Amino acid sequence: MAGRLKAPSGRYGGKSAEERQAERRRRFLDAALQLFGDVPGYRGTTVAALSEAAGLSTRQFYEEFRTLEDVLAALHLQVNDWAEEAVLAAVLGAQHLPLAERAAAIFRAYAANVTADPRRVRITFVEIIGVSPRLEEQRLARRARWVDLVCAEAEAFVTRGEAAPRDYRLAATAFIGSVNGLLHDWNAGWVEATLDEVVDELVRQLLGILQPPGWVPGGSLHQPA
Repeated sequence: MAGRLKAPSGRYGGKSAEERQAERRRRFLDAALQLFGDVPGYRGTTVAALSEAAGLSTRQFYEEFRTLEDVLAALHLQVNDWAEEAVLAAVLGAQHLPLAERAAAIFRAYAANVTADPRRVRITFVEIIGVSPRLEEQRLARRARWVDLVCAEAEAFVTRGEAAPRDYRLAATAFIGSVNGLLHDWNAGWVEATLDEVVDELVRQLLGILQPPGWVPGGSLHQPA
């Protein structure tokens, strides 16, 4: 299809065209979360099935999206936005806490948000993988955004004298990979631990990165004589 169909304009039923469009889009994304994030999954869903689940027509689908891939892209961003909002709220609320407590608060907020709905985990870590070069670029861009957030927090700890001064980008990238992998495996039932134990382990890993052996708070790494 060359492009989306033009949606009707004007007020109807007390709602503006923009309000009706936003509601339709929300209904499609809610339906996508259910179908993509559970059974049958993104690859097993059709436009007709998604439209039926949303209680809308296929014509209305094409007024909002060009393809199912567009829906998955929008849903992936939405799930990440929810998690980011939770993390930023935790960052603000824990800004005066010492490093260990602050890191724990931030990662508990992230883990609680992502795992609150198993469908979000599947969208973030499973369904988005291998769909297309475009979605792979989007996935990596969002991962880079999480890396940026970890680096910013690390620099804040360095400024406060609670972390060793260094370039944290490579370490942050590796750490985000650990976060994604461990939360996916825990959600899939492959890790026998509570969510609190998973978060505690991730916090220990982060503290090991920020405060490596031989580093003295407020100082630098000790070099062997």
